[in-house]
Amino acid sequence: MAQYALRLMLGVIIVLSIPMVSAHAQGQVSIIPRPSVLEIHEGKFVFPATTSLHAFEPFMEVASLLSEHPHTNFMEVERIKSRKRVPESGVRLVQAEGIDKLPSNAYRLTVDTSGIVLMAHQPEAMINGIMTLLQLAYTQPDGGALPAMLIEDRPRFGYRGLHLDVSRHFYPLSFLKKFIDLMALYKFNRFHWHLTDGPGWRLEIKKYPELTQYAAWRTHVAWKDWWHNGRRYLDEGHPNASGGYYTQDEARELVAYAARKGITVIPEIEMPGHSEAVLAAYPQLSCRGEPHKHAEYCIGNAETFTFLTDVLTEVMDIFPSEYIHIGGDEANKESWKTCAKCQALMGKEGLKDVDELQSYAVKQMDQFLQSNGRKLVGWDEILEGGLSSGATVMSWRGEQGGIDAANAGHDVIMTPNSHLYFDYYQSDPRTQPEAIGGYIPLSKVYAYDPIPKEIAADKTKHVLGAQGNIWTEYMPTQEHVEYMAFPRALALAEVLWSAQERRDWDGFSIRLRRHYTLLQQLHVNYYRPSYEVDIAIDFNADTQLNIISLLSEQHENNIHYTIDGSKPTVNSPLYSKPFELSVPATIKAAYFRDSARMGGVTEDRADLHKAIGKKVTYHTKWNDRYPAQGEATLTNGQKGELTYGDGQWQGFLNDLDITIDFERREAIQSLAIRFMQHKGPGIFMPGEVKILLSDNGKNFRETGIVVNDISKDDPSLQFKTFELEFDAGQTARYVRVVATNVNQAFLFTDEIVIY
Repeated sequence: MAQYALRLMLGVIIVLSIPMVSAHAQGQVSIIPRPSVLEIHEGKFVFPATTSLHAFEPFMEVASLLSEHPHTNFMEVERIKSRKRVPESGVRLVQAEGIDKLPSNAYRLTVDTSGIVLMAHQPEAMINGIMTLLQLAYTQPDGGALPAMLIEDRPRFGYRGLHLDVSRHFYPLSFLKKFIDLMALYKFNRFHWHLTDGPGWRLEIKKYPELTQYAAWRTHVAWKDWWHNGRRYLDEGHPNASGGYYTQDEARELVAYAARKGITVIPEIEMPGHSEAVLAAYPQLSCRGEPHKHAEYCIGNAETFTFLTDVLTEVMDIFPSEYIHIGGDEANKESWKTCAKCQALMGKEGLKDVDELQSYAVKQMDQFLQSNGRKLVGWDEILEGGLSSGATVMSWRGEQGGIDAANAGHDVIMTPNSHLYFDYYQSDPRTQPEAIGGYIPLSKVYAYDPIPKEIAADKTKHVLGAQGNIWTEYMPTQEHVEYMAFPRALALAEVLWSAQERRDWDGFSIRLRRHYTLLQQLHVNYYRPSYEVDIAIDFNADTQLNIISLLSEQHENNIHYTIDGSKPTVNSPLYSKPFELSVPATIKAAYFRDSARMGGVTEDRADLHKAIGKKVTYHTKWNDRYPAQGEATLTNGQKGELTYGDGQWQGFLNDLDITIDFERREAIQSLAIRFMQHKGPGIFMPGEVKILLSDNGKNFRETGIVVNDISKDDPSLQFKTFELEFDAGQTARYVRVVATNVNQAFLFTDEIVIY
């Protein structure tokens, strides 16, 4: 026994002396997030039908998590009293000591023919080790056996979170437990529970029973139907009432369930905006004392703060989390400008504008939470008007709010809608269930680094971590939530856990294939890799060539393509690497498996046209939020992709009116300009596109008009090319394009193609 204890303490040295096996064998171990150290050795451990389990005292409780192992039963855990009494076989959970040279937040997993040793200093790290062991059970070719190995691992960030909105659609406690199970497997440790918002109040507050008797129940099942039909509520028990809520006992049950797996539940109670449901039940808290008129609490009303502190008192009794989230975003501050009580408070407190009024409200809540030993966290709008030093910011409107907060010395949790909004489309929106907009594929999640380069080096310590946000306007079922969250959550898990220099998209993609098996075994309705082919056309300004890349989400390369406009078959050229085109071409591509085409045929045009590189004069300016490539955008030879935020789509909130200068008279045969429409985020087609030509840049002659034929009521993502063929013999130096913004919304265009 003493001999084994010595071997255990020197485990790293001993294991490293064991011969390594092939790279192929190493590829059999697929862990997400990627561990800091992973070494595969000779031999394996085969789980017996019943496996002995031993643990040091700090790990006796977490040892019970091993009961979820799918390939063995564990004996009742026995306590290990000292290093000298560590058994020589089975699974052993050992408390690390200084001699082990293990960081405080790390675990070490050692597998040899005798069994498994998991070592850590404290339970949280031990839980992470246990989750690695469970992952291996689901992803190994033979889950009942493990190759001999050494894993040593610890997280990059302390805050690793997922957010779930249960206000817009309510989900049963059983699903939330399944969601927690999946979070734990991938080493997330914060569950941000968005409990209250306009579509429904979801937590029992005993002092204010109407919050769950009335404000938790709405007139329509689907959020979209409710939103567009009066936004009204019904009493619990009404035949048409849709919604639900969690009792305080159920909330406590989930908190305990999550804590057992190393996850802290952070509740969010929205204020001062997003409060339609509350104000419908308690209209005296609104600025006008009427339901449905305003979604903001009346900050000038003392009764409002009594209500909020009462609610938070009960919330703190349920949730032991250090953080309490108060929202703090998207308030309609106009309501405060016309509210006599709010204006009176501003005068009394010397507040110069409504931004400072909101800041005043946030600071009141911050002081209240601090007096109860808690910390306030809110969305990045809480920065407006000033912020208490102890509050933490969640940055969601891109990264800028987080950058500003960190540089100002505030702790930050990054949740930017550019990379981590899992309610956005993850594939071509034309092939997907309706979502709120945006486009964040798996690869974009994986590419994210939570520490932007704009944060000063001495301020990066303020970035606590990041989380993925799941807003559920368009997710009426738990299966739909799973579809949107997975596997993107796995990419985020690796972003938050693994060191930046150890992240590798190709390696992650290979490991992910085995985790689809895990998700299948746990009956997760995840998003399946698409068979659709993406045609990427990159114009090289130096060589005046188009570089064509064909991509799919499938691991095997079975893409066939044509460049003559014909439909590809299994006999068409097989794509192997990017290729160049020196002439305009129509590319078509499709994915094949066993000679059968899987999915549709993708088509795109690689243009090499006359306007590339020509000067563009803007008579109307683009919107500053969507400049794309500035003055070069419309003639840079580069088309936009599926999302208006990709840096190639230029946005306008007025008419588009530009002139292209060829510098000399040119024969002109055709002009084409493409626009995007996506009703959800407020992007529409122009009413018409007018083309004018000129020889001197002053006197223009109208050459043609193309009228839009796509309905503004169509909610789907649409692309339309407005194209005009000119009569023979047309020449001009200047080409003017005018697109009318008839809907007073966004126009997005990417390239003007002239031949």
